[in-house]
Amino acid sequence: MKGIIKYFVKYPVIGNAVYLAIMLFGLVAFSQIRTTFFPDIPPNFVYVTATYPGASPEELEEGVTLKIEDKLKGVTGIDRVTSVSAENSATISVELKKGADANELLQEVTNAVDQISSFPAGLEKLQIYKQDRVDFVVAYALYGDVDLGTLKAYARRIERDLRNEGIASKVRLSGFPEEEIEISVSERAMDSYGITFAEIASAVNRTNLKITGGTIRGEREELLIRADNKGYKARELENLVVRAGSGGAVVRLRDVAAVRDRWSEVPDRTWFNGKPSVTIDIEKSTDEDMFVIAGGVKEYMEAFDARHPDVRAEVLRNGSAIVRERADILSYNGVIGMILVVLFLSFSLNPRLALWVAAGIPFSFAGMFILGSIYGLTINVVSLLAMILVVGILVDDGIVIAESIYQRYEKGEKPLQAAINGTAEVVPSVAAAVLTTVVLFLLFLFLDGDLGKRVKDIAFVAVTTLLISLVESVFILPAHIAHSRALHEAPGQKTWLLKKSEEFLHFQRDILYAPVLKFGIKNPLITIAVPVALMFITIGAMKGGLIKTTFFPVIEQDNIQVTLEMQTGTRDAVTDSVLTAMERKVWQVNRDYLKGQENEEGLITAIGRTIGPKGHQGGLRISLVDSRLRKIDSQEIADRIRRKTGTVAGARKLQIGGGGMWGMPVSIALKSDNLVQLRAAREKLETALKRMEELKDVSDNDPPGLEEVSVKLNAKAYALGLTNADVMNQIRSAYFGLESQRLLRGIDEIKVWVRYRETERSSIRALEAMRIRLSDGRSFPLTEIAALSIARGVSSINHIDAQRVVKIEADVSDKNTAVPDLLETIRTEIMPGVLADYPDVSFNFEGQSRESGKTTGSMKIAFPVLFSIMYLII
Repeated sequence: MKGIIKYFVKYPVIGNAVYLAIMLFGLVAFSQIRTTFFPDIPPNFVYVTATYPGASPEELEEGVTLKIEDKLKGVTGIDRVTSVSAENSATISVELKKGADANELLQEVTNAVDQISSFPAGLEKLQIYKQDRVDFVVAYALYGDVDLGTLKAYARRIERDLRNEGIASKVRLSGFPEEEIEISVSERAMDSYGITFAEIASAVNRTNLKITGGTIRGEREELLIRADNKGYKARELENLVVRAGSGGAVVRLRDVAAVRDRWSEVPDRTWFNGKPSVTIDIEKSTDEDMFVIAGGVKEYMEAFDARHPDVRAEVLRNGSAIVRERADILSYNGVIGMILVVLFLSFSLNPRLALWVAAGIPFSFAGMFILGSIYGLTINVVSLLAMILVVGILVDDGIVIAESIYQRYEKGEKPLQAAINGTAEVVPSVAAAVLTTVVLFLLFLFLDGDLGKRVKDIAFVAVTTLLISLVESVFILPAHIAHSRALHEAPGQKTWLLKKSEEFLHFQRDILYAPVLKFGIKNPLITIAVPVALMFITIGAMKGGLIKTTFFPVIEQDNIQVTLEMQTGTRDAVTDSVLTAMERKVWQVNRDYLKGQENEEGLITAIGRTIGPKGHQGGLRISLVDSRLRKIDSQEIADRIRRKTGTVAGARKLQIGGGGMWGMPVSIALKSDNLVQLRAAREKLETALKRMEELKDVSDNDPPGLEEVSVKLNAKAYALGLTNADVMNQIRSAYFGLESQRLLRGIDEIKVWVRYRETERSSIRALEAMRIRLSDGRSFPLTEIAALSIARGVSSINHIDAQRVVKIEADVSDKNTAVPDLLETIRTEIMPGVLADYPDVSFNFEGQSRESGKTTGSMKIAFPVLFSIMYLII
């Protein structure tokens, strides 16, 4: 080692060349590293989605979900399977085990599902796909005093332009329902013409088409034979012939039905500051750069606003701004760190010496960027956090080596010999100190769970920068110092400031530190007892609650999400009126804050309101003033909004703020195949949690479903030859609709539905009066052939590993609450009573607790091993 050091010191050109080369290639590598919000991580889920229009949750559970879950049992690489069966659709989520390959598991799941041959008729083609690796960049709200159709047309134009111009490849629009063509039929017209839903749908499908009849091959040319009778708008379908009589009379579609273009009845609407809007979400794939996309989109939106004064695009959320903020912090800390190193070393050593030590910071990062370009590193919030953490310890090794060299120089050694001997003297200690830190950061490579996958960049950044810094300090720094003017100045040339600084340091060393050191050496038992006592005091403070623990810290946010769920079955207009009233109260919170405040920008900049995906669901996204410009944090603002809002009549769930990437702090899954006990246990547990002052926003995922009208055929129906399928197919056509066609209008797929007009689908009395038609032309009122009864159904059915589950979640009232202690209280004081009353029920903690359990479990295994390695190094 000493020979290598001597070689670099003797031939400084080599060290300078290496330094310049690393800096140059580091800059090139940095320019090629992509920017993302989070690190690129492999997919962790494979999804199976099933769409069955008009089906109830029970139908989907029995006909689809349970069959798929059964086939997935025993498939290697699966950690667990969860599912949600709701109205019209079901989603099965397959979570991968650690180390499993997503592509292989995708194929295994596809093969397993393909073996099922008994899916119900009417089920659309299953969609099987792995978790898409996309990264959020920025979201805009496009709003204005125009109708929804105009907003959608503008949004589609923006989507097309961003893709065609290569600005962004992943653009997602929301805030408008799907478009459809409705052929609405009245019972009177159907009775007058003796026509059925199926006949109308079939006629539209047969006549509204483009079809090729072949080719006429002449001697000189070819002619294509085709018929083009396809319409894409409602008015173009009105003259389609539905039926033709033997006397030449025809019945056209307009004679029996009203045809109109309309929005789907599934609500999906957004508003921005009270005005109708469409949300434009910009995302990126793994090979794209966040800053490049965000900058291009910003320029396009500014130009778009200038060309279209009737609408405006405003930023809703900006992921790139968060990354930019972290990058600014890193740059600021790096500059401040270098200044402080130079300043303090100048006080005790020499300004030129300090500059060479500080030069190790950019060199270490440059080397890390070179290796990072090979590793696949991206600039993201995690890697930037690692850089911010490590910038403060990068120069520690350089300071020790520089001080050792300078000390030997002051004792009379020649500059070159001082550099060689001074470095060689402290290399073992410096290397041990750096390597122990490196081993500690290696812990991040062995953490499990989603969090563990996201923090691996911390290990890479810290380990590579520290090792490169060690190499630079041992080989390149001594050469720089040996040939620096710092070691070639005549004795006694120290400035007055440097002399005073040395006097102060000597005072600290000789008067303050030396006596304590001598006492510790003479009294080793006391020296050992003090840190041991401090350790026990710390443990006692943690056990006694003075030092609180939580799974994940509450991070200051620049927005607050409000989630509202009314009682199932509430119409979207009612939900919107409740949210509109809440929006006014949120603005009132802002006005109350501004009273008596001078030079304040307030708390809130904008509010987005959403309705959907169902009529009883909606929410508010409240955008806040930058946290650096506010005097109160986002949780306090959420509490003020909660107090101002108060109790919302008819709300099943109201959550203001809280939660996070890995769910709620308190999340308990109750599991049982005994539905009676499961629901009773849910009620008891939920009641107990609501009594706890430490919790707020207690809710569950098992709301009562819609009230259902049950149809049961009587003896007359069977005597007429009717079956349940005959009757329910006609009812389904009348109320849900019979799909006749799918048309492509631009890039939108437009469904053509045949159903009752809206006024005949708005009451039970209309259902009772509906006539069921037989194949011979006769018809009977529904009440003559069936009995109707009303009962409450279910909204959704949740499974974990093919077992029914109900999840109860809650947020903590105080961000300083020790969540692990709170969960232990629930485990020991509440759950025993629940399980004793309902023995068929079991439970486990989900959300943040489950994710934290994965991480801490792996940490308990890895940390003792790494600690042992650290001990061996020392």
